[in-house]
Amino acid sequence: MKKMLIVCGLALGLASTAFAKLPAPPSTPEAKAKAAETAAKTAWTGKVDAYQLCQSQDKVAAKYRAGAAAAGKQLPPAPAAPACADPGPFAFTPPEQKPIEAAGAHSPAGNASSPPSTNQPAAAVNPTPKQ
Repeated sequence: MKKMLIVCGLALGLASTAFAKLPAPPSTPEAKAKAAETAAKTAWTGKVDAYQLCQSQDKVAAKYRAGAAAAGKQLPPAPAAPACADPGPFAFTPPEQKPIEAAGAHSPAGNASSPPSTNQPAAAVNPTPKQ
């Protein structure tokens, strides 16, 4: 019985290491573009929700004012509120990605301030040892 418990405990310990969280895979340009599109879609959804909430609040306020006017209640004038801004349909344009060569990865750091060559002979600059 003890042997069986020890074997089960070891198997459970080994199985738990198999379920350890693996590191995230390196992000690819496609994954970055998909993440940017998802973020833009989420922001647009928030704007649509705010627009729909604004419209529903305007409807409720209009019904309240109409009901109060029918009942003969005196209401102060409605405060000036900004109009509801319609976000329009969702449109996402991915940012342009430059190829590696056009990104300046191979460009020199700056302009040369002096020429790379000198007037000294190569033997004086790099003397070779006698053999």
